[in-house]
Amino acid sequence: MTRISFDEMKATIQKAFIRAGMPEDRADICARIHTESTADGVNSHGVNRVERFVEYLSNGWVDAQASPTLVNNLGALEIYNGNLGPGILNAIFAMNRAIQLADSNGVGWVSLQNTTHWMRGGTYGWLAAQKGYVGICWTNTERCMPPWGGKAEGIGNNPFVMAVPRKEGPLVLDMAMSQYSYGKVWGTRDKKQKLPYPGGFDHNGQLTDDPGIISETRRILPMGMWKGSGFAIMLDLISALSSGGLTTAGIDKVGKGSGGGSNQIFIAVNASKINTQEFIDHALNETISQIKSSEPAKEKGEIYFPGEQSMKTRKENMELGIPIDDGVWAKIKELANSVS
Repeated sequence: MTRISFDEMKATIQKAFIRAGMPEDRADICARIHTESTADGVNSHGVNRVERFVEYLSNGWVDAQASPTLVNNLGALEIYNGNLGPGILNAIFAMNRAIQLADSNGVGWVSLQNTTHWMRGGTYGWLAAQKGYVGICWTNTERCMPPWGGKAEGIGNNPFVMAVPRKEGPLVLDMAMSQYSYGKVWGTRDKKQKLPYPGGFDHNGQLTDDPGIISETRRILPMGMWKGSGFAIMLDLISALSSGGLTTAGIDKVGKGSGGGSNQIFIAVNASKINTQEFIDHALNETISQIKSSEPAKEKGEIYFPGEQSMKTRKENMELGIPIDDGVWAKIKELANSVS
């Protein structure tokens, strides 16, 4: 494990993206998001996704030049075609547009069809909250999780994000529809560790905390069991019906990798049009105070509100350098210097 400065990591990733065919300004934004995700401790959707993204650029599954185009304007709700452009850039555009609509209407909803993997979904919740807006967003994906009661993959993991602005630091919930994302499963497997709680099923259909076995069976556990399975199905359908885009079943037929042709929904709420700042501050502080007043279940344990650990991790990594697996870093440097 090596620690790399933020600037060095971002510059190296940007170079890899440029060599894969991205314009410099677009590569700069994507590299920043990958690096920020890694700085927050989300390597699975940061540095660990660089090689795959370069591959998608190289084989044409992501159009490095494409941008969203308007399909329909319904006032506070707008629908865009992502034209299979870079998922990060499409998602940033969509959330910023939802924020603009919220300035006029109190709420803004942007549906994005035909887009690609947005990497870390929490990025767009943080974006909204840091600008002072409540943010809600989600994506559908290719099938990668069995529906409850099934053995074979049939539904998407469909990450869901909620964010609330706060002067001292936003509250941001970024969750997959599985107990653990595949990124977490694979990362824990590679470290030869066990998951803290069962995260999937073994070859005999029994719950297991062994990430290696879950990687083999691909029977990852929906969060909340049948509830997570149902949640994933409804997010998929609502995203398709709100955008005119593909369902998970349709994405599977296209066969362009993770998130190829997916839909994403971005909602921004201007809470200041509804409440006074005094009310907002009171609601946030009262809630956090009550959360923190609960006695920790473990000795010397600590209770965090959503997003708190990410802020803590980023602060530490910005000071000490961002930790990255030596093999992953070597591959990124290779891509930065050898991709034509």
